[in-house]
Amino acid sequence: MTEVFELKQRELKVSQMAETLIASEIIKLAGEINEKIKKGEKIYNLTIGDFDPKVFPIPRELEEEIIKAYKGGATNYPPADGLLETRQAVAKFIMEKEGLDYNPVNEVLMGAGARPLIYATYQTLVQPGDTVIFPVPSWNNNHYTHLSHAKKIEVIATPENNFMPTADDLRPHLKGAALVSLCSPLNPTGTAFTKRGLEEICELILEENNSRDENEKPLYLMYDQIYWVLTFGDTEHYNPVSLIPEMRNYTLFIDGLSKSFAATGVRVGWSFGPARLIGKMKSILSHLGAWAPKAEQVATALYLNRVSDVDRYLVKFKGEVQARLDGFYKGFMDLKNEGFKVNAIAPQAAIYLTVQFDLHGMKKEDGAVLENTKDITKYLLEEAHVAIVPFYAFGDSDNSTWYRLSVGTCRLDEVEKVIEGLRKALRKLS
Repeated sequence: MTEVFELKQRELKVSQMAETLIASEIIKLAGEINEKIKKGEKIYNLTIGDFDPKVFPIPRELEEEIIKAYKGGATNYPPADGLLETRQAVAKFIMEKEGLDYNPVNEVLMGAGARPLIYATYQTLVQPGDTVIFPVPSWNNNHYTHLSHAKKIEVIATPENNFMPTADDLRPHLKGAALVSLCSPLNPTGTAFTKRGLEEICELILEENNSRDENEKPLYLMYDQIYWVLTFGDTEHYNPVSLIPEMRNYTLFIDGLSKSFAATGVRVGWSFGPARLIGKMKSILSHLGAWAPKAEQVATALYLNRVSDVDRYLVKFKGEVQARLDGFYKGFMDLKNEGFKVNAIAPQAAIYLTVQFDLHGMKKEDGAVLENTKDITKYLLEEAHVAIVPFYAFGDSDNSTWYRLSVGTCRLDEVEKVIEGLRKALRKLS
């Protein structure tokens, strides 16, 4: 019997990569929240970077076109790189909105949302043992680096720079690296690069590439701009190629419908960049079967070409997201002015607000001390019924006092209720 058990144990061994892969911290937190909700607790769930369709529905015209496409029989395999008409619509969209000129035939690639495109980017550009550079906090770069058997260099970004990495942060690490992974607007912070900030980074990447031998692999930039449509106030979105055209040879863009049109479950993403790189990514995705569903691609092509419908939706959508972000920011500033140890960075973009709870060492009513960030997160959940994601879920320090607050599932009338719940909970600390 013992021999059989030992044999089974040996058979259950897995690869080193799988054994050491860390599961999503956000999904783990979401599971805890859902358990409380199932038990009847009222929780303001501001954790996940998703949308409640009852609060933020996808564009009505897009929904109608998806239904028509399914009824019309668009249920078989699409081409591995996506329908040509969809790639043409995407190329037209980014040209009209950003002035980026990419050939839909061989420089645009469709995928089932952004994730498989990010994975394909890593697999195309990064060999086992290569170095990948990315800022923390940032979304999932640590996991994609692990999946690629690469070495990571985490550049610590600071609140003084709105958690956006600077050229000075990156400069010491570029020699010999394979990939710099950047995101703007940034998940989790909802902040964005300034024009000069991004220019300086691009100049560094070009300088590094100009110093390499022609037989060396270049240093590439993955530029995730999935939130670029969602900028607010004076914030402008900048991209590497528009700022410095020479970056075209080294930049792969990640983009899609998911965040810009509240369409996370529609699973239509796109990447664009040099034809040779896009071709290799296409081959990888063809083996994964990670293409966007055909009906959704048909609908996306038709919808993106309806310019007035797109613009009308974005004006309304952006206004509603901004109202929530502004409401939470004002609420946090009120709490700060009342003397509570909280803070926030003014909203710039995306669906996130960066907030701070500097509560380490404070005592609850029962005398228990909030010794670490996990204690604080638990206290906010149990006492204020507010769920937010600590920055350690995005690679930052375990005891970082900063959090991501997401408004994608939040009703506008809940903003004041959340702030009041936090006020009551904070008053109980000493």
